[in-house]
Amino acid sequence: MTIRRIPSGGEYEGRIGYCRAVVAGDWVHVAGTCGRGDTVVDQCRDALRIIETALTDAGASFADVVRVTYMLPDRDTFEPCWPLLRAAFGDNPPAATMIECNLITPRDLIEIEVTAYRPRPRDTAGPSA
Repeated sequence: MTIRRIPSGGEYEGRIGYCRAVVAGDWVHVAGTCGRGDTVVDQCRDALRIIETALTDAGASFADVVRVTYMLPDRDTFEPCWPLLRAAFGDNPPAATMIECNLITPRDLIEIEVTAYRPRPRDTAGPSA
């Protein structure tokens, strides 16, 4: 299995020692992503933009996401994000979990991580004669 790392240049990648996205075989793992903005909706929109970029760089899309985890310091702020999430995942909703927890800084209002499955084309021609 090949592994390819896709950094985003985010401020914490080098400081903590992680990569925004890792492609491992047919799987794409996108690390917990916080967006910027003044409201949870602004931050959700920006986090989805960052995730979409990582998925695209990995050759995947939101349609390939099979698992998503939402982390928020206040579960009561989650519902305003729902329209953005429905728009992102459309007709391909992944399995999902929402966790109420502290995030890395008090300014962060939502963190999103996804796992996508994008099978690579296989050589089905078999051995040559």
